[in-house]
Amino acid sequence: MRFDGDSVTSTQYSITAPTPLAERLTQGCAALGLTPTAAQQAQLLAFLDLLVRWNHAYNLTAVRDPLEMIAKHLLDSLAIAPYLFGDTVLDLGTGAGLPGLPLAILAPERRFWLLDSNNKKVRFVRQAVLELGLQQVEPVQARIEAYRPEQKFSTIVSRAVAPEALVPVLSANVCAQPGRLLLMKGRAEAVITTDPAWAALEPRLHQLQIPFLDAPRHLLELHCPTSDADESASRR
Repeated sequence: MRFDGDSVTSTQYSITAPTPLAERLTQGCAALGLTPTAAQQAQLLAFLDLLVRWNHAYNLTAVRDPLEMIAKHLLDSLAIAPYLFGDTVLDLGTGAGLPGLPLAILAPERRFWLLDSNNKKVRFVRQAVLELGLQQVEPVQARIEAYRPEQKFSTIVSRAVAPEALVPVLSANVCAQPGRLLLMKGRAEAVITTDPAWAALEPRLHQLQIPFLDAPRHLLELHCPTSDADESASRR
């Protein structure tokens, strides 16, 4: 891969991961109770290599150290894999493909849509999907409030979107029934909302233990609300 000004051009790609990175990833996955195949681990490290290379030109993440990226990006994303529900996943505000791309590598049986409004970040995600051969992943450039997909999603996940920003998503009825909303945050108070409407979503707060990351991480799990159309259908 070479850089040409502000653009990034891909050449023949090969996986050459330093041993410390591979060891850190293996240890982290084991601590999370995950057992990726050798091919999946190679894909995860290939994604990391792409992220490091593109980050120089596109400023995709403030984290620069690849070893630090293992914990803050790869393991943090993979930690929510046990909470995925159903066959279709929408990653809202995916940024550099997080958590969507690591999850898609680990769960090739599911289909993923990765949505972001930032053109440069979506370009990176598209290139990563192409180079990693993730045929079940569809990058989408759109604003959350303007997104009107043709289908509903079994799981909606976000690492960057605030709880109040999910209201337009819910009102757009993009979450399938049954379905889940997974909101990733740091401290517990960052995911707690006083809006009484959230009580109907059966919120459950999970504390996440991310290997090699000395920072609090939590996951707010919500059940997708029943839409008016769903309620009408259930009464027939």
